[in-house]
Amino acid sequence: MICSNPYLRLQQPNAARETPTNALSLARSWASFLVGKRQQCGTFAWPLSSRRNPALMVSLIVLIAMGATTATAVDQIPLSPAEQDRFGIELAAPQPAETTLTRRYPARVAVPNPQLRVVAARKAGVVETLLVAEGERVAAGQIMARLQSPDLVSAQSDYLESLTRLALAESEVTRDRMLQREGVIAERRLLESQARRDELATMVEQRRQVLALAGMSAADLDTLARSRTLTTSLPVRAPIAGVVLEQMVSTGESLTAATPLYRIADLKPLWIEVHVPVDRVAGLAPGDRALLPTLGIEGRIITIGRLVHSQDQGVLVRAEVADGAERLRPGQFIEVQLAATTEAGGRWRVPAAAVVRQAGEAMLFVAREGGFEPISVRLIAEEEGETVVTGSLAASDRVVVKGVVELKAAWLGGGADVGADPDPIGVAPEPDTEPTPEAGTDSEQGAAG
Repeated sequence: MICSNPYLRLQQPNAARETPTNALSLARSWASFLVGKRQQCGTFAWPLSSRRNPALMVSLIVLIAMGATTATAVDQIPLSPAEQDRFGIELAAPQPAETTLTRRYPARVAVPNPQLRVVAARKAGVVETLLVAEGERVAAGQIMARLQSPDLVSAQSDYLESLTRLALAESEVTRDRMLQREGVIAERRLLESQARRDELATMVEQRRQVLALAGMSAADLDTLARSRTLTTSLPVRAPIAGVVLEQMVSTGESLTAATPLYRIADLKPLWIEVHVPVDRVAGLAPGDRALLPTLGIEGRIITIGRLVHSQDQGVLVRAEVADGAERLRPGQFIEVQLAATTEAGGRWRVPAAAVVRQAGEAMLFVAREGGFEPISVRLIAEEEGETVVTGSLAASDRVVVKGVVELKAAWLGGGADVGADPDPIGVAPEPDTEPTPEAGTDSEQGAAG
């Protein structure tokens, strides 16, 4: 049956009206043409010019025998240097991938626990003066604040009393030892006086430690023992050198014992804490790199947690940053990429633009003599602007990194010869000039006769 629309049945692709130089290209052109006819007419309209062109006839017979309704990919795409220039093709060598980078994860800067201190009031009292504020650097032992503490007076008094009693016990031991040598007293009495002296010495040390815990230094205690002058002013000293992160009280505030006054920290090194999806942790290990791409800072993973956090199903990964830590601030939110070590050999890093997908597979176009070969690869990781793949590649290969879309269209047969300008989509080809709608085809004339 012949299509009832004479214009549709007389249209031919431009490639069919030219002398064929490539049977596959000609077949691709007629495939697109005939599929369009079949969709619009329900059958094929055999063009008159095909009976006058043996090469065209052979191409169509082969195409129909294969049941082709779309273009078919070939194993190698032949392209001349001129055609490569026209496509704007550029090549690059794949780079061996010893590591893969994860996507960017949100992370938080934290102070390592051993480098953080909370400075608290050792005795109940009133804040007399604050000598440092948030953001200031302090040295170890530096006085940060002073408190007025009545409890301090009681502790000092107890200490001085124990010192007095200890001195008296020492003199009794000295006297009893002399009397025992002369046989005036029994040895038991000497032993009892020595025991009382040792007991009082322990009490002196205990009360000295109480004052030290309250914040008095060894020099302050020696001065107190020598001068025996009581004071209500209690200094608060920095336990380590660092930076004041937070001030928690104000001048004149009444405090109980253990009330926090300041938080100070040593800010080098710092921790980077990130929650990594549980299915992405397998390739990470302590010692792997942690990159802060926006700052150009690099650290090392030191801990990979075991707990999966319920709020985000993430696993805590902690990295330590030493070089460049001064550019970070505790509590800061940043982006981090983790570098996982890959298996030795067989993995390559290529530009992301070089990878194309066809029928669910990832492909690369590799330069060969006289053209390009599509190579199937497996994706390992997708990084920023780059992709890590594994496949049949070598360091000497060159892959297409620009002009990939045009090369893929030529590979799949986009309806035109490689390097030729295809018919614009949506524009009908000019009708064949040999028959006319009035004259009809040979079949119609025979039917009329």
